[in-house]
Amino acid sequence: MASFYQDAVASGGKIFSIAPMLDWTDRHYRYLARLLSKRALLYTEMVVADAIIHGDRERLLGFDPSEHPVALQLGGSDPDKLTEAVRIASDFGYDEINLNVGCPSDRVQSGTFGACLMQTPDVVAAAVAAMKKVSNVPVTVKCRIGVDEQDPEAALPGLVIPALEAGADAVWVHARKAWLKGLSPKENRDIPPLDYEIVYRLKQRFPNVFIGINGGIQSIEEMQTHLAHVDGVMVGRAAYHNTSILGDVDAELFGDEREPLSREDILDAMSAYCAAYVASGGKLSTVTRHMLGLFQGMPGARRYRQVLSTHGPKPGAGAEVLARAFDAMQPAALAG
Repeated sequence: MASFYQDAVASGGKIFSIAPMLDWTDRHYRYLARLLSKRALLYTEMVVADAIIHGDRERLLGFDPSEHPVALQLGGSDPDKLTEAVRIASDFGYDEINLNVGCPSDRVQSGTFGACLMQTPDVVAAAVAAMKKVSNVPVTVKCRIGVDEQDPEAALPGLVIPALEAGADAVWVHARKAWLKGLSPKENRDIPPLDYEIVYRLKQRFPNVFIGINGGIQSIEEMQTHLAHVDGVMVGRAAYHNTSILGDVDAELFGDEREPLSREDILDAMSAYCAAYVASGGKLSTVTRHMLGLFQGMPGARRYRQVLSTHGPKPGAGAEVLARAFDAMQPAALAG
């Protein structure tokens, strides 16, 4: 059976996704993102295979059914451990399993996975082949264009070709190098120059393979430009710090005619979600920290953020804080 990636390539369709981001794309942010866009493919934070095998599986892997389609990103390099993690995750019903070949943090370097794997394409291929044997959903790879002194013109196809031969269903490319020596993870998101053209050329080389692009994409207009060359766009920080951009994706990229949610609809939905989460023992700020970018650039957004930041973390805070934050905005910002 063809995967949704193969269907997209065959039909000339496109995929929009929100990038996996450590500490950011948890289940609460994904719930909010799904409210705003029904068409986005959502990703979990990277979850290390060892953690899934030995840790709290519900905490690490649980998600709300409304999040579909949602992909699990795995970190690791041992095919046996990755296979076991995929077996465990299969019971949770993810729509895709993605292997992280791009994270440059000290944590992944010490574990010799993430961006380190750009240097060992054979390890990536072995991992993909093992995961494919036990997965009933697409297995994909998210990589960089190279690391350190590698020549991207050789390193990128040198990683992608063995992964595809091993059965990878799609490749997402963050269009920058990762510098494992000398740059922090934050600096690795900004300092290495973007090279979108190399990703375009990769797509030209593999016209029948899904190739998606990631890195520095800030607007709907930029997404549309990229989609003239590749099959999918993946947006990270722009979709987090300015969450309202997601409200335009379905109409602008996919032509959906569904009316976007009004501010009141968002308040009602997130208030109910927060109330249920707090009633289960959770802290309001665990959810509301992801809502600070909801009205970026709109009148009253600063007051809205101040209320959430000040009152959300207080002991006993409940969904009433959301109503207070929305009320703090100027009427113009609240017009539905």
